Amino acid sequence: MKKLIYLVLLTLSLPSFARQFDIEVIIFKRDLNPEAMMEQWPKILDPINLDRAISYRDNQMMVRNGAALLASSDYQLQAQYNQLKKHAAFTPMVHVAWRQGDQGRSRAPVFHIQAGQDFSETYLADGRSKAEVAREQVEAAVELTVNDTNSPLSNELAFDEQSADAPLYELDGRLQVYVQHYLFIETQLDLKKPGQRKTMLESEPVEIESPEPVSSAVSTGVQIGHLEEIAPVYKIEQYLNTYRMAQKRKMRSSETHYLDHPLLGIIIQVRRVAQ
Repeated sequence: MKKLIYLVLLTLSLPSFARQFDIEVIIFKRDLNPEAMMEQWPKILDPINLDRAISYRDNQMMVRNGAALLASSDYQLQAQYNQLKKHAAFTPMVHVAWRQGDQGRSRAPVFHIQAGQDFSETYLADGRSKAEVAREQVEAAVELTVNDTNSPLSNELAFDEQSADAPLYELDGRLQVYVQHYLFIETQLDLKKPGQRKTMLESEPVEIESPEPVSSAVSTGVQIGHLEEIAPVYKIEQYLNTYRMAQKRKMRSSETHYLDHPLLGIIIQVRRVAQ
């Protein structure tokens, strides 16, 4: 009965003359330590554009955007999912399938992908550890007037309270499949992993001994005194690092495609629905 409802909704949401595709996606992570890998990870990432993005868990929004979830009985990549689940080096995070038409990039549904652990109790949205921020605020409070509502401390506390309840998922981003002469998949997915970062606090001068005086015969008349070299001071702090998978891939229907990344992987199969 549940499967029949999906098919009825799909029939109502898509015109009969349009090509339709069943799309099945598995997203998994590699259980590796990014800090031990020989990779150069970007330190600054632009926010992912989630305009028009909808959750694949919202059936009504799916239908409004010309798509419909498929029942798990329609999955054809279950064997691959089971193999990933049994493998010690991989952890599957998403397995979903839906049906959509052959819309172009501007009209095809964009899916907001969220999965995995919610880090919002431990970290802020900018990656800082809540425990370390709280400790810094306590230290700063000693030097600030507690009742001064215009102090930098009060402003930072207000900011942290506003962002405290927002979920911070381990996997977050967007995925879209569309037709533009060929089938394409576009992904922008952020994987968050607890780790560390090194930040510079201040610089301390280091005194350097002046060299032996030069002979008066070759002296330029410039007196060399004690020089100071600036030595940066760093601290290591707990931090929620973000690693992005941004790819665009041309695909063929009925084939299984694999998108690779040092920390993530996507298996996708697009099957054309017989008219």
